[in-house]
Amino acid sequence: MSPRAAVFPRHLNIRLVRQLLGLTMGLTIGAMTIPQPALAGAEIVTDAAPPPDRVEHAPPPRDGYVWGAGHWEWNGRSYRWVSGTWIAERRAAHWVADRWEQVGTQWHYIAGHWER
Repeated sequence: MSPRAAVFPRHLNIRLVRQLLGLTMGLTIGAMTIPQPALAGAEIVTDAAPPPDRVEHAPPPRDGYVWGAGHWEWNGRSYRWVSGTWIAERRAAHWVADRWEQVGTQWHYIAGHWER
């Protein structure tokens, strides 16, 4: 008999393996049910017009970064202001800020993006 077998009898080893398998399965199933963010390219449309943009003073320029101005974000019920932030610069491209465009009576969100 090995020294390990003396410390953990066979029935306890089987119980431990079963518990670990149950824990692993539970975590796997739990991970599959966590809500995922909207897929890239998913369109955000609402009938509610966004509030006027807030006056936000951009900080002084910073090497290697561009300033992404703040914008209104729709959560399905109301708008929430997202403050501006620094975005790492990309060569030969310019940053187009997030914005809302009116199409008929609806408002479509256009996410900030790089254009060449």
